[in-house]
Amino acid sequence: MERISEAEHAVMEVLWDEAPLTAQDVAERVDPARGWSAATVKTLLGRLLAKRTIAHEADGRRYLYRPLTARSDYVAGESRRLIDRLFGGRLTPLVAHLAERDELSDADIEEIEALLKALKS
Repeated sequence: MERISEAEHAVMEVLWDEAPLTAQDVAERVDPARGWSAATVKTLLGRLLAKRTIAHEADGRRYLYRPLTARSDYVAGESRRLIDRLFGGRLTPLVAHLAERDELSDADIEEIEALLKALKS
């Protein structure tokens, strides 16, 4: 999947939550704090179509849009790029970095421990 901007990601989140949707449906579901017009959303949908991140099909005089990539696949790719770029492809330095900055809550640590235990068994 081609890289997408933060704004395009907001549109993708809407489509990952519910699809297919019309451009107007997407505009109504994007966080109102963004203050985007329907035209802005249509522009972003056009960019996502050009990147082949979404597809559309005619439904009368309008189009219905749907994602071509699952959210989980997108998250996996972005996570891998982040770890590769900032931590030499290794997860341990990322976790150590978060721990050193006290950005892991007790609940986070418990979840990581449970995950590691499950992976070992």
